[in-house]
Amino acid sequence: MQAFFIEFVKISFILNQLNKIMQDQWKSNAERRKSIVSFSGGKDSSLALYHAMQTGTVIGLIMMLEEQGQCSRSHAMPLEIIRAQAESIGLPVYMASSSWANYESKFIALLDQAKQHGAEVLVTGDLDMPEHGCWHDRVTQQVGLKLGMPLWLRPHKEVVEEFINLGFRSVLVTVNLKLGMKVEDLGKTLTLEYIQELENRGIDACGEGGEFHTTVIDGPIFNKAIPVRQGDIVYHEEYAFLPLELEQH
Repeated sequence: MQAFFIEFVKISFILNQLNKIMQDQWKSNAERRKSIVSFSGGKDSSLALYHAMQTGTVIGLIMMLEEQGQCSRSHAMPLEIIRAQAESIGLPVYMASSSWANYESKFIALLDQAKQHGAEVLVTGDLDMPEHGCWHDRVTQQVGLKLGMPLWLRPHKEVVEEFINLGFRSVLVTVNLKLGMKVEDLGKTLTLEYIQELENRGIDACGEGGEFHTTVIDGPIFNKAIPVRQGDIVYHEEYAFLPLELEQH
């Protein structure tokens, strides 16, 4: 019985070590490989895309839309701004409309499509994805792709400082009024001074607790800035939203 227990402990240790090696590879899987990048139009996915473009080859962006297909499912980004971002970046967008019920099957279908076009890796901008029960890890394994998370486990402030120092420009478009954010924060640009102000207010510099979301309108991945005008603020439950529209020239 004791010998069995010792063997069990050994096998558990080996499996844990293999799991750790695989998770460490998440940070570097996109290097020298062709990838598809899960893109929300916000700061984290834009910075992950930048890293994937610097170290490997990005063949496209992947984004899920809400059922009517007019805006993104995650951050309600208008379709016209999504298209303007993709055009300025110079990459095709793999898009599908979905409900939450069929989200996974539609996402997997897009991954399959990207794989047929040469993608080897799905890149995401996640910082704190749990090691166990990682949804992106499960769906990529199902399709036969690797998972790349270049920002994974990096300190939040370091990530947002890198984003700012690289010359990205983003606008706060969603704030959670129950998590320390104010209506006045809408429309603000992320700067080193502003993230310090947020931290002084007890707010995560990256907004990883759901405090805020951003739309990126310029930076090193763009060939030209995205011209936007701000609409009227919309309120829903604890959230306030700043709609952005594409400014036509």
